[in-house]
Amino acid sequence: MKAIFYLSVALCAVYAACGSAASEQQQAQTADSVAMCHTGQIPSRFAAMRQDSLIKAGSSDERGMVLIPSGKFKMGSLNFEDAQPIHEVQLDSFYMDEHEVTNAQFAAFVEATGYVTVAEQPLDPKDFPGVDPKLLVPGSAVFAAPEEVAGLSDPMQWWSYVPGANWQHPEGPSSTIKGREQFPVTQIAYPDAAAYAKWAGKRLPTEAEWEYAAKAGRHSNETYYWGNDKKEDGKWLANIFQGTFPTSNTKEDGYVGTAPVRSFPANAWGLYDMEGNVWEWCVDFYRPDAYTLDRGQQNPKGPADSYDPQEPGAVKRVQRGGSFLCNDQYCERYKAGSRGKGEVNSPTNNVGFRCVKDIN
Repeated sequence: MKAIFYLSVALCAVYAACGSAASEQQQAQTADSVAMCHTGQIPSRFAAMRQDSLIKAGSSDERGMVLIPSGKFKMGSLNFEDAQPIHEVQLDSFYMDEHEVTNAQFAAFVEATGYVTVAEQPLDPKDFPGVDPKLLVPGSAVFAAPEEVAGLSDPMQWWSYVPGANWQHPEGPSSTIKGREQFPVTQIAYPDAAAYAKWAGKRLPTEAEWEYAAKAGRHSNETYYWGNDKKEDGKWLANIFQGTFPTSNTKEDGYVGTAPVRSFPANAWGLYDMEGNVWEWCVDFYRPDAYTLDRGQQNPKGPADSYDPQEPGAVKRVQRGGSFLCNDQYCERYKAGSRGKGEVNSPTNNVGFRCVKDIN
């Protein structure tokens, strides 16, 4: 059934992905145990849109990728209800991109294929009965810091749907990726990420692969993927939000929005930005009870379907790593073992991806 888009409801998507650590945390978690900072609750504006099946699978080498060795690890976190129980997982070796896919890399894909992302595709009013046609214009959700807010319960105070926002114009038509070629590409819906991965001869990671790679064989119960201290020798180790969310980012880490890839230290396996910067799509369907299901612990692929109690009809995939908007006041899901979620056709300017590749 084709979804009807309501702009005001759609923008509330942003709320369901980042947990509040402020006084409103209990209120937020009452509505959703997985509070998120981007597209968790937004019914898809693009639910009726086609998925591109014309992209041909490509071949790739392993340049720019890191070999992740096979092994076992403890997956999950006691700090997040949907990341429990902690359980042991065994994974085969695989290759993973050392950093998020960049604007330059995605531009090469578009140039080679003519691919049009979800946020750029025209909308047919026939697919959205009852919706004002003036609202049915290509665009996407964009974060903009307000001067003041009345609490943190209404994400529409800092998110808005911006016509013309897409991967080439991540903050809207007046923005550009020129000069930001080495920044992570954003405004990417799940089908966009999957299409790129197919063209590149790769695939999107499972969330087990993602977490295993982030822990790099050295960490298990620490607060962050690098350890228990947020800073090292006074230096920030990830691009997250400092200051008072969402009104004042003090830019202590050097960035207000996304940062160029490799701006922060790599982990022990040579992977960059496994916390912060942009959320990263994983192939797994999202379910809050995923870890309680009998899904097998050898190279798990995730549940067979998606279910979010807050939006039972929405198809959601897991997102990992948090973004430049995460902070301990509102969004804690950049921390080790935490899980994000996103409606598959709802891009924002803090969501990107990286790829993995099987060892042939």
